[in-house]
Amino acid sequence: MKHILITGGAGFIGSHLAEYFLKKGDKVRIIDNLFTGREDNFKHLKKFESFSSVIDTVMNIPLMEELINWSDIIFHLAALVGVKLIMENPIKTIEDNIHSTEIVLELASKKNKRLMFTSSSEVYGKLDEKKLNEEDNSLLGPVSFSRWSYAISKIVDELLLKAYFKEKKLKGIIVRLFNVIGPRQTGHYGMVVPRLIEQSLTENRMTVYGNGCQKRSFTWIDDVVTAMDRLMETPQAYGEVFNIGHFKEITIYELAVMIKELAQSSSEIVLIPYQEAYEEGFEDVPRRMPDISKIQNLIGYKPEIYLPEMIQRIILEKKGLE
Repeated sequence: MKHILITGGAGFIGSHLAEYFLKKGDKVRIIDNLFTGREDNFKHLKKFESFSSVIDTVMNIPLMEELINWSDIIFHLAALVGVKLIMENPIKTIEDNIHSTEIVLELASKKNKRLMFTSSSEVYGKLDEKKLNEEDNSLLGPVSFSRWSYAISKIVDELLLKAYFKEKKLKGIIVRLFNVIGPRQTGHYGMVVPRLIEQSLTENRMTVYGNGCQKRSFTWIDDVVTAMDRLMETPQAYGEVFNIGHFKEITIYELAVMIKELAQSSSEIVLIPYQEAYEEGFEDVPRRMPDISKIQNLIGYKPEIYLPEMIQRIILEKKGLE
């Protein structure tokens, strides 16, 4: 039985990760300040005697020292997420995302704990490649646009972990997640799949930003948490960066059409200019598709669920039928 600590454990991914380890028979503690996380995401986990939650900030160093002392493995997910929220809170995004990671890395290193840091495909910025490889450059836009604050904070966090691995032998792993979707995800902070599904089910207009030609790949949450666990049990992964995503891509307009059909919705799909959805001069990324050969070669990772089934499962959840 392992002791698992998850920062940001009340979030979408964190709550699924907690559930995964509880079902394996491990003990799980989560810490979350509920700024973007929700108690509803983990209330069903309270039935497990091996689960406990702490509503507090990762910035509370004495508390974090106690939690890290207790843990065997740390999954550091605590961060501000979602384009809309990040653009509204650029200072908090940069300060919280970087400082919280500094605290967790220092304490984990001091106590010789294993750690996984969840980064994001956002670190690739505007790089327009057929597939994004872990060794590719980052191409960010001008600092005058606050949307890049999240990517910058995650890049700094990755560099910090790499430095701790090199100088202090921290057993740390970085994963870059590509558009993870599943139950309990909310569209409130700009996540496109839950937003479009919610719009389709309420017969509101389904809003697609820009021209709808931007391409993305979407990955099922269960595939992601399983891969995260397997990487943590693979010593060759320490100090490395791994993309976790899907090998199928789709345009956002095609995504909206698929959701409308699967939801049997009469909602109208409309195109909304970026400046209306976000801010004047907002830049989106034309394509974001991961090269997953590195994680495939190391642990045999292969996503099991395809997009139509993902959408159907989320629709059933939103309707309260699952």
